[in-house]
Amino acid sequence: MPRPAPRRRQLLALPLLLAGCSVLPDRPYREVRRFALTPERPVTAPPPAAGPVLLLRGMRAAPGLDQRGLRSLSADGQVTQDFWAEWAAPPAELAEEATRRWLAASGHFAAITAPGSRLRAGLVLEAELLRLQAEPGARRARATLAGLLLREAPESGAPTRILAQLQAEGSAPLSPGDDPALAAAAMRAALGQALAGLEAQIVAAMPRGS
Repeated sequence: MPRPAPRRRQLLALPLLLAGCSVLPDRPYREVRRFALTPERPVTAPPPAAGPVLLLRGMRAAPGLDQRGLRSLSADGQVTQDFWAEWAAPPAELAEEATRRWLAASGHFAAITAPGSRLRAGLVLEAELLRLQAEPGARRARATLAGLLLREAPESGAPTRILAQLQAEGSAPLSPGDDPALAAAAMRAALGQALAGLEAQIVAAMPRGS
């Protein structure tokens, strides 16, 4: 049997060399941590039987807030996102659900509905999540919500009336350190404060008897 040519012997030895010398670094697996965005109301109240029905439309997200990674603002104004710590869903989706739960437990509305509901709503809230971030340099977290409160006319085809343009900001102290759980908790508390401000503005703008 003829001996393999030198070049062929080199090609045959190449897989053995690659198997013994990997170019990939030996790094330990790092699990992504996920957090809920569920601020708790300090006080809850049952819905009034004769209260208004509020339709909450899908919450929009400011640029960058459609990503799950926890956001932080450095002292020089640079915004970064954590690849290893993120919200359980896009933050605008979680903030929308938090808004729905918060207002449903406020005692001001008979029901909070979503688009597609057969229940007729006299009030409509269009909301946007403008800010949700940790600011380690300032040792705080901030959340900002904006919204538009509309009054739906009872007559079909009648124009919708704008009741108020809303904007509410919340902040919460941020403990020192780089633990993402602390940052998530501070942002959760900041969102709760922003929701409280949004609720107060909505109630102040609601027509009497609505």
